[in-house]
This record gives sequence, C-alpha cells and structure tokens, in this order.
Amino acid sequence: MSARRAWLRQLAALAVVLGAWEAAGRAHWLNPLFVPSPSQIGAALADLFGSGRIWPHLEATFTAALGGLGIGIVVGILLGVVAGLVPFLAELIEPVMTVLNAIPRVILAPLFVIWLGIGLASKVALAFILVAVLIFFAVYGGIRQADRRLVERILTLGGSRWSLVRHVYLPSVAVWVLGSLKIAVGFAFTGAVVGEFVAATRGLGYLLSFAQSTYNSGLMFALIFLILLVVLAIFWIAGRLEKYLLRWS
Repeated sequence: MSARRAWLRQLAALAVVLGAWEAAGRAHWLNPLFVPSPSQIGAALADLFGSGRIWPHLEATFTAALGGLGIGIVVGILLGVVAGLVPFLAELIEPVMTVLNAIPRVILAPLFVIWLGIGLASKVALAFILVAVLIFFAVYGGIRQADRRLVERILTLGGSRWSLVRHVYLPSVAVWVLGSLKIAVGFAFTGAVVGEFVAATRGLGYLLSFAQSTYNSGLMFALIFLILLVVLAIFWIAGRLEKYLLRWS
C-alpha cells in the first residue's frame, strides 16, 4: 500500500511539472527553439510512430544494445571467473580491465567506426566493451569477497573444486551480476546510441544527430524521452528478474 501511495505521489509530482512546463510554453516564457513544450514533444513522438519511420531506428538500436549486452555479460562473467579462480591469469587480466575502466570508453566509438565501419558491428562492439568491463569487476569482486569461512569449511570437509564453485562462488557471483544488471543495461544503450551518434545510417543516435544538425529541439526531446522510457522499462524487467532469481537470498 505504501509503495502504491509513493507511485501516486510521484505521478502527481510529474503531472504538476509537466503542467507547469506546458503553461510556461503557452505563455511564451520558453523559447520553443530551445525548450519545446510537452505538447510539441508529444506531437513529435506521434509523428515518429504515426509515420512508421521510428521502427527501423528502434530495431537498429535494440539490436546493437542487446547484442552488446549479451556478449558483454558472457565474456565479463567468463573473464571474471577465470581471474577469480586462477591467480596467475588474474595478474594478466585485471590490469587490462583496469586500463579499460580508466579510459572513458565512449571515446572509443570513433576508433571502432574506423575498424568496423559505420554498420552494426561498431555499435555492438562499443556496447560490449562498456558492459564487459562492468560485469568483469562485478564477478571478480564477487569471487574475491566470497565468505572465506564457507570456503575453508568446504575444503576441510573434503569438498571438490566444483562443490566450491557451485555452493560458494556461483551464489556470490549471481548476487553481484544481477545487482549490476540495471547498470549494464544502461551502459549497453549508451554504447549503442553514442556509436550511432558518431556515425550511422540508422538508430536512435542517428536520429539524435539529425535533430541536432537541423536544430529540431522537439524531435531531440522526443527521442530523449523515448530512450528514457525504453531503458526504464528494461530496468523494471531487470528488477523483477533480480527479485525472482535472488528470492533464495
């Protein structure tokens, strides 16, 4: 009940903000060239969906983001597990990941465009790099911070390495990975959109670049809100998945 009331309060606050914004626009207190009113943004969204031209761009962005997300999660988990269980390999992998984490990875977008072209591959690669580094440190940290008492007890009782992985490391890694899933989704879409913004022929980032070049602030705000709604919807799905998979904890 308290959660429902919180939602109602948030929706009421949002309605007040949008109402004040619309009123300011109609009173000509805001320059529509820079800050369009909510009705103008809604009209731009209606035009995108009504004409049908948004669908190829949504498909391109979703394909790049979800492709990079999936590959990044798999590679990040594999590298994190290997580094966490094999100290010698950790000495090789961890510095590379630390360097990648120190670099603002979105600046790699022009380099990926040079290497892989302006097609889908460069966008998937950027989303992959953003996600893989995040998931690697989540898994690596989860293994390193596993309860040492449980590890010692399993080893003392003669447990195999597989028992150690199954009963100690996997639960610890699952908590860390699922806890980072929402951030990973945001990073994946950031990579896809930034890559499209740099160089592309399709995608929401391409539309943002087009809106910027034509000073179409209504279209730009519409695309920002659309990306926001898409990512929030995926956040909600990821949150539900996290609660379901971690109900044992």
